[in-house]
Amino acid sequence: MTSNVPRIQPSILAADFANIQDEVARIRSADGVHVDVMDNHFVPNLTFGPQMVEAVQRVSTVPLDVHLMITDADRWAPGYAELGVFSVTFHAEATNDPVALARRIRAIGSRASLALKPGTAVEPYLDLLPEFDQVLVMTVEPGFGGQSFMAEMMPKLRTLRVAAERHGIELWLQVDGGIALDTIAVAAEAGADTFVAGSSVYGAADVDAAIAGLRAAAAHRH
Repeated sequence: MTSNVPRIQPSILAADFANIQDEVARIRSADGVHVDVMDNHFVPNLTFGPQMVEAVQRVSTVPLDVHLMITDADRWAPGYAELGVFSVTFHAEATNDPVALARRIRAIGSRASLALKPGTAVEPYLDLLPEFDQVLVMTVEPGFGGQSFMAEMMPKLRTLRVAAERHGIELWLQVDGGIALDTIAVAAEAGADTFVAGSSVYGAADVDAAIAGLRAAAAHRH
């Protein structure tokens, strides 16, 4: 099962951090705001931690989709759910027990999302999909914005969509990395319904038009 209306979640990694309240306000027409938490250990980049997420949560009119690119997710991820965010994504490569962690996040009240780096196989997780609300397929190597979209990840999306339908669950399939008007159509055709877009939204002269354009391009291929 998948929504007929694609979800667009701009990444504030591409925003102006010095004016974050205004930057979040600019994307009111989006379906959520994607917040990348990086620890300079799991990925070679450093962004911010729970204090910044809490601040964005306080000023945002759209739901927060928090993507944890951090080590020891088992220890740290539940604390982000406790901030009241809509969704917490942790990496399969950073947890010892993804099912137990997803259950903790859900019990706190957030949606639980599992992220897979490009080199991580999806097959070990197919039987576990009912434990998650969303799976994020990275279409770039995590850590930096502005990378090129990896079309070779599309079979992974198709495999997940088929498995979700077999389980009879409404699993959101998210893609993150290199999403623009041309690539969003490719990802939507492969089964994605939730799209993280950074520079293609925040780099646009008209943010609302950029969001609407991405949504239309994805919907056309669903």
